[in-house]
Amino acid sequence: MSTMRFEDLASKIKKIDFCMLSTNDGMGKISSRPMSNNGDVEYDGDSWFFSYENTRKIGEIKGFEHVSLTFTEPPSLLGKPGIFIAIQGKASIVRDRTAFEEHWVSGLERWFPEGVDTTDLVLLKVVASSVYYWDGEENGEIAVPDR
Repeated sequence: MSTMRFEDLASKIKKIDFCMLSTNDGMGKISSRPMSNNGDVEYDGDSWFFSYENTRKIGEIKGFEHVSLTFTEPPSLLGKPGIFIAIQGKASIVRDRTAFEEHWVSGLERWFPEGVDTTDLVLLKVVASSVYYWDGEENGEIAVPDR
């Protein structure tokens, strides 16, 4: 039986910057690519990622909203295994400037030079429906809180 609570998992995700986002191309192929949460990690079951709209991932999400996120934390220096987290959810594309401002963090200008005014900027929101974890000692599914 799992002893990890959602709050425990959220504190783990807070320390992991990159995850793999997997999408479905609608023809049986799964595509995966690294995404950064950009330090926007007060995890409540929703994940947020900036992107350009004219990308394959956004096109795939427009056709099939179900996605997967996988996070991995490396082992500790003391030898305790890291954690693997798999999140299944629905993705939506947000084009709201106010949402951009709420999720913007310093340093994103590297990829989006005009900040929240960058042409074709979108936010990808992934709402978790299920969360699984494996940490070398236990594994389980954690309920996502109602939001």
